[in-house]
Amino acid sequence: MDYKETEIKGVYVIEPRVFNDARGYFFEAWKKAEFEEHVGKIDFMQDNESKSSYGVLRGLHYQKGEYAQAKLVRVIKGKVLDVAVDLRKSSPTFGKYVMVELSDENKRQFFIPRGFAHGFLVLSDEAIFTYKVDNVYAPQAEAGIRWNDPDVGIEWPIDLNRVLTSEKDLVQPFLREAELFE
Repeated sequence: MDYKETEIKGVYVIEPRVFNDARGYFFEAWKKAEFEEHVGKIDFMQDNESKSSYGVLRGLHYQKGEYAQAKLVRVIKGKVLDVAVDLRKSSPTFGKYVMVELSDENKRQFFIPRGFAHGFLVLSDEAIFTYKVDNVYAPQAEAGIRWNDPDVGIEWPIDLNRVLTSEKDLVQPFLREAELFE
């Protein structure tokens, strides 16, 4: 696999080596020793999966405190734009974001460490999205920031009137009002 650190320290785009032949393809989606060599030690403990249709925007979510999560995400079917926003107040990239296209064609993965809000926008008719996390889901620690926060300035490539999101995501706080990481 090829590990490329993004312009935000600790956030990686990971591109697997895909072996194609007449039967289809094969690739290693995750290899602990290799991951730890390039990114660092991590103890993933839960895998999650979601299915969404075109225009669905999920995010920007994170968990606070002892329930913070690092995530390794990828798309099994379809195409999404995946976003990580740095919420670490002491970081030189605080409030900045990284956006990467993930699809079943490019098979890229995106590693998002603790201290980031995360979300994605579906660009295909349907997307199946999967992610590994290094901490359990804890509803009491759930938090988020507004997906269209002008201070963050994410340039979503879609008519914003066509975005389909949850009621909860429509009323998330703006970055300047959110509970953040040190």
